[in-house]
Amino acid sequence: MSTLEKIKSYTPPTLHCGRETYISFNAYDPAEGKMKRKRIKLNAIDPKQRRKYANDLIKRLTEKLISGWNPWIEKENGTAYMLFRDCCEKYRQYIDKLLKDGTYRYETHKSLASYLKNMMDWNDQRLVPITYIYQFDKEFCVQFLDEIYINRDNTAFTHDNYLGFLRQFGHWCCQKNYLKSIPTEGLSVLGRGMKKKKRKTIEPHHLSMIHDYLEHKNRHFLLASYILYYCFIRPAEMARLKIGNINLAKQTIYIEDTISKNKKDGTITLPVKVIHLMLDLNIFASPSSYYLFSDGFTPGKNKVSEKVFRDYWARYVRKDLKLPDTYKFYSLKDTGITDMLRHQDVLSVRDQARHSSILMTDTYTPHDIQKANEVIKSYEGDF
Repeated sequence: MSTLEKIKSYTPPTLHCGRETYISFNAYDPAEGKMKRKRIKLNAIDPKQRRKYANDLIKRLTEKLISGWNPWIEKENGTAYMLFRDCCEKYRQYIDKLLKDGTYRYETHKSLASYLKNMMDWNDQRLVPITYIYQFDKEFCVQFLDEIYINRDNTAFTHDNYLGFLRQFGHWCCQKNYLKSIPTEGLSVLGRGMKKKKRKTIEPHHLSMIHDYLEHKNRHFLLASYILYYCFIRPAEMARLKIGNINLAKQTIYIEDTISKNKKDGTITLPVKVIHLMLDLNIFASPSSYYLFSDGFTPGKNKVSEKVFRDYWARYVRKDLKLPDTYKFYSLKDTGITDMLRHQDVLSVRDQARHSSILMTDTYTPHDIQKANEVIKSYEGDF
């Protein structure tokens, strides 16, 4: 028998049921020069689905063995034959737990869950969908990214977000021993050069319009807008901020590491203008344990999603004032940093924005600014 014939030799896969449920077959191991028994355990599979799963797997294994596949050369793990859908479900449970433990923010979890669902739905609609996790390979990732970017005509930014998800999912699969290597290896992002920022800073006359509108319609949302514009506190952090985090005597807001995006605590200066609005709204009459922004943006026991800020901005503020779509709620932070740099030194603004370096703050710097030395406590911008 030739070497090639030996490598291709095997015995048919057989199902064994007992204390352990597994499929076994013999195949020639060229490294040891003899036939070796290969076992694939199925105990992890739902007992109700085990028989069907085993029959399908035996059929697949037989087809591969007939085509010349050798398990000892390829060194596939038994877990590589886990169903793709089962692995996706396990990953969903994993990110659910990270959200529950506070490791993931709501928006992070929501994005990952959406990417996962879209990938599974796309696979189900394919002419020949993948069945096992080992089929989640580079070719699959390339085709899926082409579907997202080309067929669905999404932006380069969306393409890169999906690539980031595929990398993370592939890395998790490797950690769980479902894959031998990350399938996105060699795939690159389209890059910032192809991404057009859809968020712009707000012009002074529009800031004045927004202020007057909220002053009459919703002063609590005006406070939220002030905190984003003057204090640069992100909406996700704002949703978790409690009244007890505010120190009137020191004129500060303390951002705990448990609510901070970068998982680091920080102290932010609270300008007098923001304090005056808080006092007018009688914010400090509520218990310190209350969220600063709860139902209706007023203090309360219930924690709201950061989405409520964006929704109110889009449905009422921007719509009623007929502002451009490029004015996002988060534009208030961009505008606040840019405006403050016109009046304050870059180090003060860096600390207020909790940037890790001056380089990050400098990206907001307008070309025509002149440095000044006024303190942030007395600073008032155009808003």
